[in-house]
Amino acid sequence: MTGPMRDDRAEIVDLPGDAPVEVEPTLAPRGRRRTLFGEGAQIACDNLVKIYKVADLEVVALQGLDLLVDPAEMIAIVGASGSGKSTLLSILGGLDVPSAGRATVAGHDLTAMGRRERTNYRRRVIGFVWQQTARNLLPYLSAVENVELPMILDGAAGSLRRRSAIELLAMVGLRDRAGHRPDRLSGGEQQRVAIAVALANRPEVLLADEPTGELDTDTSGEIFELLRQVNREMGTTVVIVTHDPLVSEQVQRTVAIRDGRTSSETLRRTSLSDDGDHQVIAEEFAVLDRAGRLQLPRAHVEALELDRRVRLRLEPDHIGVWPDGHREKDR
Repeated sequence: MTGPMRDDRAEIVDLPGDAPVEVEPTLAPRGRRRTLFGEGAQIACDNLVKIYKVADLEVVALQGLDLLVDPAEMIAIVGASGSGKSTLLSILGGLDVPSAGRATVAGHDLTAMGRRERTNYRRRVIGFVWQQTARNLLPYLSAVENVELPMILDGAAGSLRRRSAIELLAMVGLRDRAGHRPDRLSGGEQQRVAIAVALANRPEVLLADEPTGELDTDTSGEIFELLRQVNREMGTTVVIVTHDPLVSEQVQRTVAIRDGRTSSETLRRTSLSDDGDHQVIAEEFAVLDRAGRLQLPRAHVEALELDRRVRLRLEPDHIGVWPDGHREKDR
């Protein structure tokens, strides 16, 4: 929002309550190949819409959401309650279907799957880690039996199942707890077993819903270090969904969802200071979706008292945004 105001023509854009500013995307330069949206991405959501019908009312949970996640990337998706992040997770996990738009995960079109394909997708392509232990582990099975269960459902041989389960428990640091049931494990140990269960069939994508929501700070740090290890050593794409913005500090990219759309991304990188110390630099960016929309941060809107309409001007290296200046005349 910089640049001097000039008297020549500028475009005035309506500013609804959610503060999206629509800017037409430019065409690709002549001669450059136009790539398919999401080409090469592990996860691609294109104009994703989800509408729930409650009695006679329609609730729009996702409003044209766009998202790209690269193979072997580890990201956090954050947002307040009701922002649409849990709906997005359900769609990516094959538990729900979008009302419109397109979603692909590891080359699988989630909008074109039948019931059997969806079951195989949940069994082999993705793994889940839930906040509630009861959704992760069966209480009457030991740790190793819980890890074996997804392999049994997928038809793996008995000797292979047990060996693979022990290896996964060793990876999460619980080989010596393999014979214990969940009620004999701490909360952190239960989540470690849950991660092993999620990885039982070697999925390409791991979805974690508030994986540290019921853990203390130190144990949460250990779980995130384990998720980074899985991401680093196994090449598994990891998507963590949370309402806690502090969780985002554990990953290099954080995607914020607001009102059913991706609103901003925070990228983190490590650099050396003048004193030779490692320091983390975080940069926040507004997200421009494929329709040319972006959401202005509420703090920016309030600071400039933007309301209803804004004035846009295309400069050589940026777009200027100003208040309309006609609010008093309109009232």
